[in-house]
Amino acid sequence: MSSYPVHTIESAPAQSQPVLRQLQQTFGLIPNIAAKMAASPVLINGFMGLFERVHASSLTEAQIQTLLLTNAVTNASEWAVAFHTALALKEGVRRADTEAIRHGASPDDAKLAALSTLARTLIEKRGRISAEDQQRFLAAGFSEEQILEVIAVVAASTMTNYSGSVTEPPLEAPFEAFAWHAPVR
Repeated sequence: MSSYPVHTIESAPAQSQPVLRQLQQTFGLIPNIAAKMAASPVLINGFMGLFERVHASSLTEAQIQTLLLTNAVTNASEWAVAFHTALALKEGVRRADTEAIRHGASPDDAKLAALSTLARTLIEKRGRISAEDQQRFLAAGFSEEQILEVIAVVAASTMTNYSGSVTEPPLEAPFEAFAWHAPVR
């Protein structure tokens, strides 16, 4: 059981409140993971700043959600897997592709597979990807700049994935249908 509170806008530190208001406006609720991250204004504001830039990148929302779901699975972040499964489906990622990612496999869609593989490889190799890893990504129709954008998505999701592991946020009702449990290692 986590001792980190699920903050409301009113209970959060003053410097965290604007981010929580923005999330409430964006999602119609404050995601529990953000409500727990709000205990640290440094963390929640850094998270929001990077996520705003990630969502303004050259990648589509479906591609970003594919990356975020892959990262959550790779980092065994149960809350984030459920949340990003729901968002990926909302953004048009096929259910079969989300299920593949949730099981540690690559999507059938070639471009999504290239994104998912690069993200997983970046995490597993701690950023030390090979020229071959990069070339496979480029061969799928992406650019060198987009390799760097994928790194930004991995960095942003690492904040939430690690925060979820530390603070153990409860899963909100709208995401319970997508609950996921990390395989025992």
